Amino acid sequence: MEQIAENYQDNVARFDRVLGVGRSCDVVNRNYMIGGKRARIWVIDGYGKDETLERMGAFWLSLTETQLQSLTRMQDFADRYISFTETTVSFDVDNIVTSVLLGQSLLLIEGLSGAALIDCKEYPARSVGEPPDGKVLRGSHDGFVEATVPNMALLRRRIRDPHLTMEAHRVGSRSRTDAVLCYLDDKVDQKLLAEIRQKLDTIDVHSLTMAQESVAEAIRPRQWYNPFPKVRYTERPDSAAASILEGNIVLMVDNSPSVMILPTTFFDFTQEANEFYFPPIIGSYLRILRIVVFAISLFITPVWYFLVSEEGRLPEWLQFLSTPEPVALSLLAQLLVVEFLIDVLKLSSLNTPDSLSNSFSVLGALILGDFAVQAGWLGPEVLVYMAFVSIASFAQPSYEMGYAFKLLRVVLLLLTAAFDIWGLALGTLGILILLATTKPLVGRGYLYPLIPFNGKALRRLLAREPISRENT
Repeated sequence: MEQIAENYQDNVARFDRVLGVGRSCDVVNRNYMIGGKRARIWVIDGYGKDETLERMGAFWLSLTETQLQSLTRMQDFADRYISFTETTVSFDVDNIVTSVLLGQSLLLIEGLSGAALIDCKEYPARSVGEPPDGKVLRGSHDGFVEATVPNMALLRRRIRDPHLTMEAHRVGSRSRTDAVLCYLDDKVDQKLLAEIRQKLDTIDVHSLTMAQESVAEAIRPRQWYNPFPKVRYTERPDSAAASILEGNIVLMVDNSPSVMILPTTFFDFTQEANEFYFPPIIGSYLRILRIVVFAISLFITPVWYFLVSEEGRLPEWLQFLSTPEPVALSLLAQLLVVEFLIDVLKLSSLNTPDSLSNSFSVLGALILGDFAVQAGWLGPEVLVYMAFVSIASFAQPSYEMGYAFKLLRVVLLLLTAAFDIWGLALGTLGILILLATTKPLVGRGYLYPLIPFNGKALRRLLAREPISRENT
């Protein structure tokens, strides 16, 4: 740990060089004469609050030599003449440089030991508008933003409990990205908390360019072949606050409006915020409906392909699922082509300007609908089943879980086409084994509370219970 020097001019030269004064146009510096002593301040343009710095500078310039002649430590100056609340004194060069790059203002004064770090920063941020992927009919319409400070305030507003703890970490040897663990210290699993701390502190990366996803990839178990998501994300403060009150841990990463909820299990993905803004019976119906529809979306095309691939397999009560009309492509090829075309349309819609979105929707519907059927490429039955699959994927609030089911559905379809009923059975068994062997980032297990079994917790996940002291 390198300490700042005793000589004022040496310190000025060092910080000018390290911070890039003259090299980076956004590093702002200013010299003062405070009580007859030379002083210098550094701040990153766009972070510092101009009004606050101007008021403090005007006050410092009014100080006389008599007021400073007895001071030898920067801490004494800060205690007497720096009115801003978030002010610390540091002697560690690395800590000082990192703090300035995080937005704090650095003040050095000749003859005073130590450097003052004034945290009067103001990050550029958007408003706390409702997130696009977590809309509700009722309830709050605010959402997390890309800065951790306003995000912490949104949680404090909902949990006014002194046990609510915001634990700061810095991750990335170059980016030094802020990460904050949020939990109730009297309710959290301390063993689980220690495990998450240890994983965060041992992350060995230069930067977290993709925020939470970078953290998740750095600490997740090495199971590249497993598509199931290991982390649950939310941009809703009410959902995050409810999870904290139930004893979970929320991880915020700077520059991302999504927060991670830990630990995460497979059954956590069955919940959605909308259910809790309706009465329990309606919320339970919506949850069960979504679970059933999403499970059907995994098996509908492989089972339909198996039933219609050979004559005589359909029972009488399923005769309406008759063999589709022959077209240019085989039935398997049609299903695979439409699977990929739907993904192409999703990717294209992400990059389509708002002014062209209506034209894109019409064009996509024509290509996948009338034109494809009239040209004899695709059968109408295939489009009906794939339309259901596409709609069902949006009934699940987690995009990661939706794509996991998509990949498994395609694999199950290929196995059914290759090995008939044995492929369908072995594929289903393989999915169950994959679920059972999925390793969570932290926690008791990916299938908890089914494995290990906890009946009360499982019932609360599968059915919306009324609000109670222990159930938020």
